[in-house]
Amino acid sequence: MEPILVIMAAGMGSRYGGNKQLDKITEQGDIIMDFSLFDAYEAGFRRVCFIIKHDFEEVFKEHIENGAGKKYTTYYAFQELNDLPEGFSVPEGRTKPFGTGQAVLSARNIIDAPFAVINADDYYGKEGFKKIYEFLTTKADSAHNCMVGFEISKTLSENGTVSRGICKAEDGKMVDIVEHLKVAQEPDGRVTDTLADGSKIEIPMDAPVSMNLWGFSAEYMKVLETGFKASLPVILETNPMKGEYYIQSPINKQIAEGTCSYEILTSSDKWFGVTYKEDKPEVVKKFAELKSTGVYPMNLWG
Repeated sequence: MEPILVIMAAGMGSRYGGNKQLDKITEQGDIIMDFSLFDAYEAGFRRVCFIIKHDFEEVFKEHIENGAGKKYTTYYAFQELNDLPEGFSVPEGRTKPFGTGQAVLSARNIIDAPFAVINADDYYGKEGFKKIYEFLTTKADSAHNCMVGFEISKTLSENGTVSRGICKAEDGKMVDIVEHLKVAQEPDGRVTDTLADGSKIEIPMDAPVSMNLWGFSAEYMKVLETGFKASLPVILETNPMKGEYYIQSPINKQIAEGTCSYEILTSSDKWFGVTYKEDKPEVVKKFAELKSTGVYPMNLWG
């Protein structure tokens, strides 16, 4: 089956202070996601599933139909707080969805082929989409998935700390992925993570990190579903109001058991995005430069 691009666009961006997925960042009215859609189309993708909320369904669909929807076959899935496995319920007072793993599971009745997953509010560059499309069309199966890794020093914000999934690799394959929650670049250039006790650890500048540009076989949906059901008791006991299930949550278990390998596809592109409101002016400037230098046309969709 033709690979499908899955775009997670249901988050509201608490640190950003609004719905950054739909925030215009060019004079032509583009949002960050439009550039990923453009790059993915160039790489070969022709189907896309957007994971959104009903709150902004109308305005979101209008934007897509006037742009990328002219090129893609489009599908929509909705991340619902109460979309939980049988036997579980949302704790009283919880308003936060259960993370990226739950988000992707909302598309379980749509995804019928190898699929790539991205964040709506991240710019990944062209190289990653080319590599992941090639992988999905030639290598992906139940025992072989992938991730596009970015050098951590190319993924940071100047305006605050960020969360990053840092990968340990051997021979181009992932052997471990660990979430670091307060990553920042120090004035002297070093990259550090601040731990819960306030101490800092240094992270190598070229450490590969996940920016949620994953490539999976269709079978991963079942792995994700099984893992969510197994993880919920712990989430509800230890952090019932804010605990999350991540799209990468089952991966370390798969690697340890030898049921699936994860190839790390490296990208030399520089990631950027709008984690904080203060990031926006620089992002606007970068996209204007990318258009003025011909990397992208002024009108992305003709």
